[in-house]
Amino acid sequence: RSKKFQALLKAPRFQAPTAPWVRKHGRPRCAAPGAGAHGRSGAVRCARAERCGVAGRSGAVRCARAERSGVAGRSGAVRCARAERSGVAGRSLPRPAVRTPAAAAARPGHGQPGGRPAGHLARAAAPRSLLRAVAGRERLPHGGGGARLRGQAFLNIPGLSSPCRPVQYLAQTLAKPGISFTGHTSVKSIPFFITFIGLEFAVSWVQKRKLPGRINDGISSLSLGILSRLPDVLFRSVDLISYIYIWDKYRLFELPWDSPWTWYLTLLGVDFAYYCFHRISHEVNILWAAHQVHHSSEDYNLFTALRQSILQKYTSWIFNLPMALFIPPSVFAVHLQFNLLYQFWIHTEVITSLGPLEWILNTPSHHRVHHGRNPYCIDKNYGGTLIIWDRIFGTFEAEDAKVVYGLTHPVNSFNPIMLQLRPLAHIWNTFWATPGFCSKLSVIFKGPGWGPGKPRLGLPEEIPVITGKEVPFNPSVPAYLNCYAVVHFAVIVDFYTELLATVTVLSQGTILLRIGFIILSLTSFGLLLENRSKAGILEITRCLVFIGVYKLGYLRSQFSSLGYAYEVLFSLCAAFWGIQIMKQITSSKDKHH
Repeated sequence: RSKKFQALLKAPRFQAPTAPWVRKHGRPRCAAPGAGAHGRSGAVRCARAERCGVAGRSGAVRCARAERSGVAGRSGAVRCARAERSGVAGRSLPRPAVRTPAAAAARPGHGQPGGRPAGHLARAAAPRSLLRAVAGRERLPHGGGGARLRGQAFLNIPGLSSPCRPVQYLAQTLAKPGISFTGHTSVKSIPFFITFIGLEFAVSWVQKRKLPGRINDGISSLSLGILSRLPDVLFRSVDLISYIYIWDKYRLFELPWDSPWTWYLTLLGVDFAYYCFHRISHEVNILWAAHQVHHSSEDYNLFTALRQSILQKYTSWIFNLPMALFIPPSVFAVHLQFNLLYQFWIHTEVITSLGPLEWILNTPSHHRVHHGRNPYCIDKNYGGTLIIWDRIFGTFEAEDAKVVYGLTHPVNSFNPIMLQLRPLAHIWNTFWATPGFCSKLSVIFKGPGWGPGKPRLGLPEEIPVITGKEVPFNPSVPAYLNCYAVVHFAVIVDFYTELLATVTVLSQGTILLRIGFIILSLTSFGLLLENRSKAGILEITRCLVFIGVYKLGYLRSQFSSLGYAYEVLFSLCAAFWGIQIMKQITSSKDKHH
């Protein structure tokens, strides 16, 4: 009977008649029996909804336990599936992120200079007191109230799928791919860097009537700095994410964020963690292979401070985790950035001594010793902000004789890829050439100077003696090549900055393409500054790649007015290098004849 009864109900005479408007235009999105569309406000009433309210043009919608609710009209379409509470603000709804370079260029505010990419929408919604709430001391202002759990407020924040703690919100907003906490702050510090570099140039010119450093070494340092930040574009941040995870899951107790003693303790804790990491990076071979990039410059100026390793950041975060057991992430984040930024200005020779502050702070004089390759400078002065740790643990050394900078065995290259990877290749070759399993492990985990039958850190007498006649690696390069490298490096800085600004609205393919072009350019500059014979082939390849990629819209400048100028510049450079290559081929044929 039931089957017959169901078949009878499906007969046409038992179905409700369809209105002419519905036959012509189709049912509304939520057209269940009993649902109807109402006017310009786009209000839709859905059966099985216990409560659904629509407020005119403002588009404010609340839907409680509705299986599906659609709101159309000027406020845009909203869907809410079994949401306990959902608030949508009409015209303020964020649009979907642009995924192609052409679309990003066409839409204002997405990928254009001055525009704000979609990734900033979630961060813009963060309350101003976010950091204080992360510390567990203040409830963030939000519409729906919240409950505390272990001092943390639960929040309903636009852009997140569910209520969360402020710690989780900070992790989700600041630690997205391309938004490394340290990298993001470094980008914001670019004006600070430029100002200090300009001051160093001015003071050096007044004191010595010459500019600090050399063009080739300066471009090499900046290239290594850019290269070290490229992984932040692709991968999530490690330092703050790991700290927040330990704090949220395993903290023992909370120090009050607004207590001065918490800030003093964090200052000491962050600097001591840096001292430990820095010292181990000099005394463990595999870590030294990454850290030696910073010491590879034979000049000492503010450009050297930006010469960083691409691998070092993936080991330094471990030393900060003990502080996550009791120090709030907001306080830790401030001191972490302060510790890193403080070390920028001490890479200079224009400041000789700071008087009594030399007893407490890490100063340019102390750090010059750290960068020296003189025997008395090796493995000394590891402090970041404070020098007290070196005085306590016996690694302090005052500046005495003239310091010669660089590595004891210089790499003699301006190629950033070579500077990053050559030490690892040396460890690899030494590992397989050393007999015995324990000796192989010692190659990795003991000091750079270790060898079979030697102490852990090697023999001090094997350190090369400094005569004072050491000449830095400085190949002879025509003046026009130096100018060429400076101009093209400025163009790459433009593309790099634009990549950081628009990374949240670009597809992964476009990001990889831009990163590849930047790496190709930095490598080509290194070969040009070394005056290598094959540099011309790589450079003409780079120019042709740029012309093709730029025409297709996969490369963009911060300044749209420079687009045509860039095309002309790279076209002329491609023609120039083509002529140079033809001359080399002709001259080589003449020599054979």
